[in-house]
Amino acid sequence: MTSPDVYADEPDLAALAALLADRTRAAFCLALLDGRAWTATELARLAGVAPSTATSHLHRLVAGGLLAEERKGRHRYVRLADPDIAEMIEGLAARAPQRPVPVRSLTAVRRHRGLSFARICYDHLAGSLAVAITDAMTTEGYLAWDYGPTLTAAGAGWLREVGIADEPSASSAYRPHVRTCLDWTEHRLHLAGGVGASVFRHAVEESWLVRVDDTRVVRLTDHGRDALRLHLRLLDEALTVG
Repeated sequence: MTSPDVYADEPDLAALAALLADRTRAAFCLALLDGRAWTATELARLAGVAPSTATSHLHRLVAGGLLAEERKGRHRYVRLADPDIAEMIEGLAARAPQRPVPVRSLTAVRRHRGLSFARICYDHLAGSLAVAITDAMTTEGYLAWDYGPTLTAAGAGWLREVGIADEPSASSAYRPHVRTCLDWTEHRLHLAGGVGASVFRHAVEESWLVRVDDTRVVRLTDHGRDALRLHLRLLDEALTVG
């Protein structure tokens, strides 16, 4: 007979789901997919709630392991805990039912289109452009999918030729060299992991992509279009905001 004081661990999926069952907390997690650290005040303004309400929600997200805290002087910041959390949030967004959100201005329409085309997903690119890049790397033989996504020898050579570092950064050293993320707007896989982060970092450093204000949206420059045509033979339809 077993003792009533002996316990076995099992995943508490309901507890994790409860963290995202509130629209304010879910909005915070989606906003933090931009990879930056935010203050409670910034997130409160984004969600349209009082700072005290935002702080209460953030305490729950930190305690639940979805967010990590940073302190810089007197200021407290939060960010997604790690790339795996970002991948989980993006994947859940791809599987979540869509709900109508009023779009009341031309600026909002452009932002929505830009978000679907090219946006930051923690440390790599997401959106239709990211999916097109992943497809092109597969077509060119730079990615193989026999046993999950892997970088081929040709792919490693291509990264060196373009000038993209093919070694993961210190912050991503524990991750698989190549991995994918389910894109929530395209419902298809885009490149993530160390290679995805390196490609995105290079695109920003070379001004192929530039950030749009303080949003997740990134804009593809004319220089970037030329580079992607040259290096991956992307067609104009894949390089244009829908």
